[in-house]
Amino acid sequence: MTVALMWEARAVEGRGDELLAWARAQAQLLAVAPVRREVLRAPQDRVLVMTWWDAEFDAELPELPEPGAELVTRAVHRWRFEVVSE
Repeated sequence: MTVALMWEARAVEGRGDELLAWARAQAQLLAVAPVRREVLRAPQDRVLVMTWWDAEFDAELPELPEPGAELVTRAVHRWRFEVVSE
């Protein structure tokens, strides 16, 4: 089974590039490398990190931590999905 983890955060105004760099670095530091990893950005200084894993849906998987409160406007949003087609 393939599981996709999504991590999304919104940077404090004007700190989007800093949050993006932080997320990229954290994605590279995961204890175990995912099958696939993507880092994306969107308007309003949002950053999204998606990782795909060959694992069961409820498996313990490494996730990106919360960034410092000075960098984001709210808590990180996290979702877990099961891939149903590739």
